[in-house]
Amino acid sequence: MDFELTKSQKQIQKAAKDFAKGEFDKETLLTLEKENCFPLSIWEKASDLGFVGIHFDDEFSGAGLGLFENVLLAEAFCAKDSSAGAALMLASHGSEMLLRFGSKALKETFLPRVAEGEMISSGALGEAGTGYGVATIATTALAQKDQWIINGEKAWVTNGGDAGFYLVLCVTDPDVAPEKAMGLFLVEKETPGITVTDSGRKLGCCMVKTATLTFDNVRVPLSNLVGKKGDGFAQVEGFLNEQRIVTAGIALGTAQGALERAVAYVREREQFGRKIARFEALRHKIATMAIQVDLARLATYRAASNFDRGKISQAETHMALEAAAAAAEAVADAAIQLHGGAGYITETGVEHFYRDAKFIGIHDSNQGLRLGSIANHVIGKLKG
Repeated sequence: MDFELTKSQKQIQKAAKDFAKGEFDKETLLTLEKENCFPLSIWEKASDLGFVGIHFDDEFSGAGLGLFENVLLAEAFCAKDSSAGAALMLASHGSEMLLRFGSKALKETFLPRVAEGEMISSGALGEAGTGYGVATIATTALAQKDQWIINGEKAWVTNGGDAGFYLVLCVTDPDVAPEKAMGLFLVEKETPGITVTDSGRKLGCCMVKTATLTFDNVRVPLSNLVGKKGDGFAQVEGFLNEQRIVTAGIALGTAQGALERAVAYVREREQFGRKIARFEALRHKIATMAIQVDLARLATYRAASNFDRGKISQAETHMALEAAAAAAEAVADAAIQLHGGAGYITETGVEHFYRDAKFIGIHDSNQGLRLGSIANHVIGKLKG
């Protein structure tokens, strides 16, 4: 499979790198990261340039491009700064479910506002105690006359508190199997009955808010059901398969950024009268880091390319995310080691790549879930 970028893709990649170079001001980002603030002004500029919602259809203010192009953005942004890059790439979190399954009226109302930088979105899916699975959620949505009434609690909600609307997964029929018992609902931020509780400061990706949402008799119109009643579980599974490839792109960029900083440091740092880039042990470490990044890139590009061609494989998606998440953590750790004590200092700009890598590795799934999915694909069904 040839991953030579097209002329258009190369232009998108260059534009993203140029944008990050010009807008990702180090001191500003350090302040935003320290204060747990979303990079609002940077996001607005990115939206003006068409980077947000690049995979949305033209009619919804997108560029009509694919997941592959979205991954190129994630890689370019996160290589410059993993925290700001992740925040930009997750600003439209959950909108894919509206794009893929929503009514025309809902899409026309909300998707352009996401793409044009007016509104952040969020998927409110999981709950405390359910892990990464959604089959055992307890939040309910009951139809009553001309509205749905939602009750329950969602945990670890990405962009919780910052989002203008949430795509909320609810049980609509507790008497049928979980796969047919759920619906997905668009709930606007200001709807009465929603309480947002910030989850507190995280180890990494602190520009992305995480919160618990409590729904107390929250009423939304019947038309706010996304797709059909009973399709919620399948819709979320499809979204997670797509989102994990984007997360792999975020991890890939994080690994690339850590590698670039390590290379720049060893080329300039002198020890015992010569550049440490001449020391064989360090050269081998850099080589190993480069291999890890390249393998992650191949796995991520393959998953994104196949997704755009309609060849969707959950195992392939998990392989891409596992490879990229592992590379991000290992390469960022090695970059700190190569910097020595300087790598442990925030102002050096290396340590937050490691902290962000830890977040990325658990954002959409954990390693056990990914490896289990891959093993099921490789081993297949067992008899006896």
